[in-house]
Amino acid sequence: MITWNDFEKIDIRVGTILTAQPFENAKHPAYQLSIDFGDIGIKKSSAQITHLYSTADLIGKQIIAVVNFPPKQIANFFSECLVLGVYNDSKEVVLLAADKPIKNGSKIG
Repeated sequence: MITWNDFEKIDIRVGTILTAQPFENAKHPAYQLSIDFGDIGIKKSSAQITHLYSTADLIGKQIIAVVNFPPKQIANFFSECLVLGVYNDSKEVVLLAADKPIKNGSKIG
């Protein structure tokens, strides 16, 4: 169990994917994403979501991500946020998203 204070430490926000390209140097199929989080800026992320999404599907899509992890180096790329999703029955990641358009950078809580 975690406390409410533990949960409040996690900064989860809405962002819009600006670019998506195949991540050729990743160990597992992935995309390199550039995501606009409004006032906190544009952050990059690596996401293993190639089974259900094409790069064209992702451009302009609003997603949910944790934005206060330290950067993580994956091959030659630094991932600055963690895009959130759920695993379906086939163990593929389905992205979490707002069901209506929302301002980039809006905080989840």
